Amino acid sequence: MTDDQLIQEARTAIGNAYAPYSGFSVGAALLASDGRVFTGVNVENASVGLSVCAERNAIAKAVSEGAREFEKMAIVTNSDEPTMPCGVCRQVIWEFSQDLPILIEASGGSRVATTIAELFPHPFTTYRQP
Repeated sequence: MTDDQLIQEARTAIGNAYAPYSGFSVGAALLASDGRVFTGVNVENASVGLSVCAERNAIAKAVSEGAREFEKMAIVTNSDEPTMPCGVCRQVIWEFSQDLPILIEASGGSRVATTIAELFPHPFTTYRQP
């Protein structure tokens, strides 16, 4: 899947975002290693702490469908400039891939290509036994 195709998946998803409080809509598309694409959107709540980001929704959907290995993520926002994932999303993304390429695009078309390692150089981790 090309970068443009994955961005288009996120663009399509953003239409389902639920952002009545902030007006800030986000769509995400996550490409699994097996070729499946999982999308997510932000879902706000009047109790702000209960809101869920698009990136975490896409990951939760993928994991719930058995995917654990990922190739790339695309994030689209309705902002003027590309908006990076929040810290919570960075931690969750890192949990599944420490070198995941991430494409971030604003509504005007400006795009940033980065990786989770660049965005999150010092993640929280614990020792895991094999």
